[in-house]
Parts: sequence; structure tokens; C-alpha cells
Amino acid sequence: MNEQLPALVVIIPLLFSFLIFLIGFIEKRTPYFLLLISSALTSIFSWKLLIRVIKVGPLSYHMGGWEPPWGIEYRVDHFNGIVAFAVSFVAFLVILSFKERVEREVDPPRWSQLYALFFAQLCGLLGITVTGDVFNLYVLLEIASFSAYSMVAIGKRGAEFSALRYLIFGTIGACCYLLGVGHLYILTGSLNMVDMVNLLKNITDSSALRVGLCLLVIGIGVKMAFFPLHTWLPDAYSYAPSTVSAFLAPLGTKVAGYVLLRILFWIFKPSFPSEKLLLEILGWMAFTGAFFFSFMAIVQRELRRAFCYLLLSEISFLGMGVASGTLDGLRGTILHLINDVFMMGCLFTSLCAFIHQFEKEELRYLEGLGILSPWVSLGFLMGGLSVIGIPPLCGFFSKWYLILGTIQGKKWHLLVGILVSSLINTILIFKVLEKIYLKHPHLESLKKLPFTFLVSLVIFSISLFVLGGLASTIVKKVIDPWIYTLGGF
Repeated sequence: MNEQLPALVVIIPLLFSFLIFLIGFIEKRTPYFLLLISSALTSIFSWKLLIRVIKVGPLSYHMGGWEPPWGIEYRVDHFNGIVAFAVSFVAFLVILSFKERVEREVDPPRWSQLYALFFAQLCGLLGITVTGDVFNLYVLLEIASFSAYSMVAIGKRGAEFSALRYLIFGTIGACCYLLGVGHLYILTGSLNMVDMVNLLKNITDSSALRVGLCLLVIGIGVKMAFFPLHTWLPDAYSYAPSTVSAFLAPLGTKVAGYVLLRILFWIFKPSFPSEKLLLEILGWMAFTGAFFFSFMAIVQRELRRAFCYLLLSEISFLGMGVASGTLDGLRGTILHLINDVFMMGCLFTSLCAFIHQFEKEELRYLEGLGILSPWVSLGFLMGGLSVIGIPPLCGFFSKWYLILGTIQGKKWHLLVGILVSSLINTILIFKVLEKIYLKHPHLESLKKLPFTFLVSLVIFSISLFVLGGLASTIVKKVIDPWIYTLGGF
């Protein structure tokens, strides 16, 4: 079975998404339990896959028995192994929490449809993570994207327009990515990533190659909501059902960030001549975006919209780490990507629980939450403190590497961007925590918090401490082995 693990983490969500949809015509409540059990299986298989990669090195699975580069290869190394585990485990925690919330904010005929879309989304995200074929990645990117558009459209009034704008931006991004793949295919004659890496070594820098790289980066930049290609995200995640926001926010943009790193540092390598200028441009864009998003976050009145801009500022941190062009900067970028999956999962699941209890999203209704709902408050506390980088939570260690990377590369503007943006984000988090713990309750009564929400929030909070404690181990056992295969550091 170990040899089948790369395929199983993709096939299980794919098959169960169809099964859940079909069973929904017969019975309305069974699909959720199928979703929960199959997501747990996917998490277990992705964990086994990561452990096997750490022990024996990269794994390759040939779909249909076709040898690469002619067939589609699923290739799992240290980097996408840990990304796949983070995505599947956080997806499981979010799914564990939201049964009662889905049943309250979505009409019963749509329950199984939404559950099927959740798993189609997970199938696409995990497929993007483990595939070793650039065109197969495009197909899986579209599976994830179209399921996301549909989930957003199920939301409150105004969600349809937000989903339409999301679709337009997503289609433009997908077209740019596909055109970039076309440029590389014309130059190399291959779609397999490993084969493409070997062929690019013998191809001199050219306009076609530079255009191909730029198109790939623009396409993925739209998908990860990189500044200034971000305008679809705040409305899409704010108008979507709260459960959809809790699922998409930690996962979608981070998987796109993984693809960006795979393109910039694995397919093209840091030594590619045009990449230095591209990284410089990305650095200034991320620098500008970090300030813009942090300021936008602190002026929002709705908590979900504020957290959307906080999410975007975290994406800018990834961009600044990439642009540092240093070993510690890349370490920090990868570590922050993994940490941010859990941090955003914790914050948005806490937000989902808060909405479930109060049916409100305004910041003022947080007043006295520490007394009224201590478990939801715990999620906000742990997630918020980790985002701003308070030790021993995981956010501190990844930001520390990002700071070291900017100093090592003498990118002083990026150093200022990381520090000042983090301080501005601290204002938002402390404003939230002040209302939770230092204000009198705004509401006298609240709905009971389902036990599954409590379990999910506690596991998320513990995970942030565990990731912080294991930061050096993750760097040595997972991140460094991948980085040292790149060359150029």
C-alpha cells in the first residue's frame, strides 16, 4: 500500500465526493459522516506519506503504469509531503467542527451538494500538491477553483456577484498559467516537472522563456491573491458561508503559494538569470501589499473581513521571504506557509464558532466573549498571538527566519515591511483581545457551542504550540533536505 499513497490521498476525496453527492438524494445526514470519515482517512494516509518520504526520500507514482515523461507522475518530496499533510489535517479539523453550522446556514437540499464540493476542493488541492506534471496541475487547479466558486455562491445575499468576480479573476489566472505552460512545452517538449528541470539546464535564456515564467507567476499570483491581484478575495470569503470561509482561507492560497515556490525555486532554480529581477519586483509588491493589507485590516468593522485582510498580509510575508533570495528567507517562507495553514485555520474556525453562537459578525459583539464563550475566545487568543509572532507559538519561529533572511540578503526594505506590518497586525489582534477579555458582555444570552467545535478549537490551539516546539526539527528534517536539492544556496 505504501507505493499507492501518493494516489490514495487524491483518489479518496475524488471518489467520496461523488458518493456523498449521490447518497444526498436518498438521505440528508449520512453524507456528513462519510465526509468526516474519509477526510480522517486522507489525513492518515498523508501522514504516512510524509513519514515515508522523510525515511526513504522522494516517492514517485506513475498513473496507469505509464512511465514519465509520457505519463502523469505523482512525485512527493519533503516539501509537498508536509504541505499535503498540513492541508489534509486542517481540512479534517474544519470538517470536524462544522456539521451544525452547515445545517443552520445552508438549506437541507444543498447539504450533500456542499459536502461534495468540499471534497472536490480537497481533491484539487491535494492533487496540485503531489502532482509532478505541470498540465495535470492546471486540471487540478481548475477542479479546486470551480468547486470554490460554487461554494462561495451558496452564501448570503451578494455572494453570487462575489462568486462571479472570483470566477472572472480565477479564469484569467488559469489562462495565464496555461499560456505559461504552453511556452515551456514549446521550448522543452515535456510537461513532466523533473524532465522539464533537466531540459531547461540546456536551454539558454530567451524572451519565450522569460514570458513563460512571468505568465506562470501571474497566473499563480491571482490564485494566491498576491498584491495587487487580490481584489477578489475579501468579498468572496466575506459573503461565502462561514464554514466555506473556514475551509478556504487556510488552504486555497497556501497551496497556490506552494506552487509559486515550486516554480521559482525548483523548476527554474534560483540561478536563472531573469529570476533575480522577478524576485525584486515581487519583493516590492509584497512590501506594498503588507502595509496596505495591515492598514485595511484595522479599519474594518466586520470581523470576517478584517481577518481576510490579515490573511492577505500573511501572504505578503511569504512574498517578502521569497524575495529575500537567501537560505534563511526560503526556510522562513516554507515554515510560515505551513504555520499559516494552522494559524488561519484556528482563527477562521473560531470566527465560524462565534457566528454560530451569536449570528453576528461585527467586532463590537466580541465584547465579553471571554466570559460568555471561553473556548471560542481560546481560539481567537491562540491564533491571534501566533499570527503576530509571540513565542513559543509557531508564528514566532517562521517570522524569525524571515527576518534573518532579509538581514542576510541586506533587503532592508523587506525587513521594515515585515516588522512594521507585524506591529500593525498586533493592533488588530489586541483590539480583538481587548473586546473579548476586558469589555463587559454585549449580549446576555448565546446559543450553545457544539462539542465538535470545542474539540476542533482545542486541537488547533495545541497544534500551534506543537509546531512551535518542533520548528527546528521541521527545518532540519523536512525543509533543509528539500532546499539542498535546489542548488544556488
